[in-house]
Amino acid sequence: MSALILTPNIAGADDFYADLLAAHEGLSKAESDALNARLVLLLANHIGDRAVLTEALTAAALKDA
Repeated sequence: MSALILTPNIAGADDFYADLLAAHEGLSKAESDALNARLVLLLANHIGDRAVLTEALTAAALKDA
């Protein structure tokens, strides 16, 4: 089992963030929410480790996250 990585771990993080914003450009709120939901499910499937996913849900639910 892997542990959830909470420190910066994305090569080219600023570029990824720009790509993420670009993917939402021109979308309505509902379309943007749907894109986020699909992205979460795709990444969760890629991770595949249920314990890591549970840890991520817990961390994301924290108001300070």
